[in-house]
Amino acid sequence: MPTAKVPLDLLLLPTWIVPVEPAGIVLRDHALGIRDGRIALLAPRAEALRHPTVETRELPGMLLSPGLINAHGHAAMSLFRGLADDLALMTWLQEHIWPAEAKWVGEDFVRDGTELAIAEQLKGGITCFSDMYFHPQVACEAVHKSGLRAQISVPVLDFPVPGARDADDAIRQGLALRDDLKHHPRIKVAFGPHAPYTVSDDKLENILMLAEELDAGIHMHVHETAFEVQQALEKNGERPLARLHRLGLLGPRFQAVHMTQVSEDDLAMLVETNSSVVHCPESNLKLASGFCPVERLWQAGVNVAIGTDGAASNNDLDLLGETRTAALLAKAVAGQATALDAHRALRMATLNGARALGMEQETGSLELGKAADLTAFDLSGLAQQPVYEPVSQLIYASGRDCVRHVWVGGKQLLDGGKLTRLDEERLIAVAGEWGRRIAGA
Repeated sequence: MPTAKVPLDLLLLPTWIVPVEPAGIVLRDHALGIRDGRIALLAPRAEALRHPTVETRELPGMLLSPGLINAHGHAAMSLFRGLADDLALMTWLQEHIWPAEAKWVGEDFVRDGTELAIAEQLKGGITCFSDMYFHPQVACEAVHKSGLRAQISVPVLDFPVPGARDADDAIRQGLALRDDLKHHPRIKVAFGPHAPYTVSDDKLENILMLAEELDAGIHMHVHETAFEVQQALEKNGERPLARLHRLGLLGPRFQAVHMTQVSEDDLAMLVETNSSVVHCPESNLKLASGFCPVERLWQAGVNVAIGTDGAASNNDLDLLGETRTAALLAKAVAGQATALDAHRALRMATLNGARALGMEQETGSLELGKAADLTAFDLSGLAQQPVYEPVSQLIYASGRDCVRHVWVGGKQLLDGGKLTRLDEERLIAVAGEWGRRIAGA
């Protein structure tokens, strides 16, 4: 006798499924089945409907894709959104952001700001994000409660910061946090040396040794501006990326954020070491930091992911909007209309992000056995008509208001645009109270 099929927990029937891997594929009249939080079935609709399932959901007019991955941000800085706009990077940092952080950032600030950022990201279709901010243990608590997936990078700087006396103290706390969470199904702890100009060689060497021992990621702002590179050349006679390469930090675990300045030697180092680049186009545009040459990196074989950066310098955490900006900017920078087409842009916002964070075996594409991290975008609206190529409509004609449903590990965290675990009205009220306190300072 044939054995009975094990029922699926949920069968989703959207108009289009975009698995991202294989590349460039759009599945029409297909279904996706979830069992025990993982993708258990991907099959034509008629075949899938013969499979026993606990719940079946029709998603007419919707495109189902892997959940978006925000590969760089500072979540709690959502509470500084709009505080110091239209300023150059170092003026913004040294005269406004660092003094505000010194005055306001504590555990309550990080908890409330991270929850606000998580809610905003979920409503924008993001299922996983990388965070790099103070009091990382508090951010981990917020992620744990929310159901989202995250890489939490422990910030390391040579001087005192909120929650850490110095680099050694930050590293000690990071190791303890990683030990506590090493079996957590959704949270990875990484090292976050802030930037080449804020972390000394001996601390970087220590971080490298620990990252290799623990197989942990290294997440770092690198070549954010031409000024940073020029200053390093004048001071040390060496470009920052070359210094990091000499110290051994570059490699598959290394996540180089921004990279607006890329020489031929820089490109060769990134390719040779299989390092990832995290592109933050809107923050770079707003701070006039420069342009990451995405198409040049991509054609050379570099893994390029995408991030929003923090809400204090963007000013939103809208990864779909960020991806559209990235696609358009890549074309202008390369001088080619064919640069970063819509399918590759979506891959940058999903599987490339997972690869950069060392999570590509778990998430980033709709493949059997992977976690059911999914976003359903509604393409039935006026502004998306007519739909010739759904991925093009998603990238070029849709906004985060099209996000209808989000699942992480098979658990629905956004249902019909409504958060299932977080109280949106409370978060708005709490953020407003912080705003009044900070503005009145």
